[in-house]
Amino acid sequence: MTDSAAAALVIVGGGPTGHAALKAYRAAGSAGRVVMISEDTAAPYHRPPLSKDFLRGESGEDALPLEPLAFYRDGDTELMLADSVVAVDPLARTVIFRSGGHLRYEKCILATGCEPVQLDVPGAGTALRLRWLEQGRRLRQRAQTARSAVVIGSGFIGCEAAMSLAQRGLSVTMVSPEPAPQLRRLGAAASVLITEWLEGEGVEIHREAKVVEVGQGRTVRLSDGAVLTTDLVLSAVGVLPRIELAEKIGADLRDGRVLVDERMRTSVPDLLAAGDVVMAYNTGAQRHLAVEHWGEAERMGEIAGTTAAGGRDQWSNPPGFWSEIGNHTLKYSAWGDGFDEAVPVHRDNGGLTVWYLKNGVTVGVLTSEADDDYDRGQVLVAAGSPSPI
Repeated sequence: MTDSAAAALVIVGGGPTGHAALKAYRAAGSAGRVVMISEDTAAPYHRPPLSKDFLRGESGEDALPLEPLAFYRDGDTELMLADSVVAVDPLARTVIFRSGGHLRYEKCILATGCEPVQLDVPGAGTALRLRWLEQGRRLRQRAQTARSAVVIGSGFIGCEAAMSLAQRGLSVTMVSPEPAPQLRRLGAAASVLITEWLEGEGVEIHREAKVVEVGQGRTVRLSDGAVLTTDLVLSAVGVLPRIELAEKIGADLRDGRVLVDERMRTSVPDLLAAGDVVMAYNTGAQRHLAVEHWGEAERMGEIAGTTAAGGRDQWSNPPGFWSEIGNHTLKYSAWGDGFDEAVPVHRDNGGLTVWYLKNGVTVGVLTSEADDDYDRGQVLVAAGSPSPI
């Protein structure tokens, strides 16, 4: 694509951040030409169901789109699928496409997100991974005929997918590098609760286990000599920010992410970045934070789109998200950069609240079956209140 007409806004990435940026840009009253470029073959869609109801077969692809396809073909809006931007010239304000050609812009938003990490062991490329729709399709198709699965990793995607596969009737084994799932991130009480949920559905957990080889997506060999034989292997060991474009441009980076201010502006004029790929300044926390939550991806996209349109918005709220692990829901809101104490409060109904403290200040809250504490916790975190206990 080579076009002599400049775009008012180019959005690089077709995930929740890019989609939210487009909507916010239009909502701010900007009527210029907007071009969104996505490597995906599908228009922006909900990704959380890929490890939950979509994987269980309870919902189909028709429930995934964020908007009807016509939304991206309305007026001056264009969506380019199955293509990518390989370079950005910030002086000429031009993006260069993998398919050939280039396009000039007035403002550009990098919403390149993250990609799943591939284990650095022999055969790792034969394991399935889960982030995009095509990967979700393959996993669901394999799960339809499989009788067993090994899930490598005990983060939220690993826990959600392991539970969904177990609820489909598969015999599921989780390989966790931790003594218990989510122990380091969420503390002992939350980890015990998640473990109870998983084991209650028959998920077997190999704790403090290290994978040394994956055999054709059918076996997993551990460092202790154990060999797990299975019908499918899902690797869910984390993600890496896609910062390659920002690096080429020369934008400031920090800790492997694109450094932006509270309005999602990079160090490069007229270039913004938002979502999982950034280290963004949060005015409530008064520091830069890295967040990989769906809700924050959308919120940052809104801010970037508003900023690109000349409006004013800023990131100030405590990040938060929900995780559905089978029939159970965790709600979590926290600044996300550490705590020194996790105080659990158990409820008579089986619910749990965990208050996260740092130097005596409330920096996070996690709840299950305790929505009132979650709502209260968000207020306390935002205000930097002392421990509520």
